[in-house]
Amino acid sequence: MIPDLVVLGAAGFGRETLDVVAAVNRAQPTWNLLGVVDDAPSPANLERLAALGVRHLGSLAEALALTGPLHFVVAIGAPSVRERLAGRCEAAGWQPATLVHPSATVGALTKLGAGSVVCAGVAVSTNVTLGRHVHLNPNATIGHDTSCADFVSVNPGAIVSGDCRISTRCLVGAGAVVLQGLSIGPDTVVGAAACLTKNAPSGVVVTGVPGRWA
Repeated sequence: MIPDLVVLGAAGFGRETLDVVAAVNRAQPTWNLLGVVDDAPSPANLERLAALGVRHLGSLAEALALTGPLHFVVAIGAPSVRERLAGRCEAAGWQPATLVHPSATVGALTKLGAGSVVCAGVAVSTNVTLGRHVHLNPNATIGHDTSCADFVSVNPGAIVSGDCRISTRCLVGAGAVVLQGLSIGPDTVVGAAACLTKNAPSGVVVTGVPGRWA
C-alpha cells in the first residue's frame, strides 16, 4: 500500500515540494498525496494549489484530526518555524517523509535525515550527513564530508564546500558560498551571495564578500 503524505506549507517552497513529490511518483509510485496543510494561505496560493489539482486540507490543527497513519514533510523555509511544526506533527504520531528529486545526485556513504527535502538539480557529494528536516533547495551543492544538522536550509544555488559543519537551524542564502572546512554556529544566516571565509559563531547574519557580521 502506498503511504499517505501531507505537505505543510502552501507558499513557494511548499509548491516546489509538490513538484518533488510529483517527480518521485512519476519515476515510481511512492506517495499518496492527500493535500497541503496551511493555517493561513493567501488567496493567490490557494489559486495556485487549485491549478495544480492539490487540496487544501485546512489548518494543522484540523489536519491532525485525520485518522490513520500519515507521513508528512514541513515545506516551510524558516528553520525555527519548521522545527516547531515538525514537533507538533511527530507528537501526534505522524511520520516524517524524506523526499529526493530524481534529478538530484547523492554520493556514496551519504545519510539523509527523516523529513529532509532534496530538490531538483541538487548535488550532494560523498560522505555527507544531513540531519532531520533539512532543506536543500534547487541547484544547491553540498561538498564531501560535510554535515548539516537538523533544520538546516540551503537555498537555491548555494555552495557548501567540503568538510564543513553547519549547525542546527542555520540558513545558507541563495548563491552564497561557504568555503572548505568551515563551521557555522546554530541559528546563523549566511546571506544571499555572501562568501564565508572563516568560522561563524551562533546567531549572526553574514553578509558580503568576504563574509562579515556585527
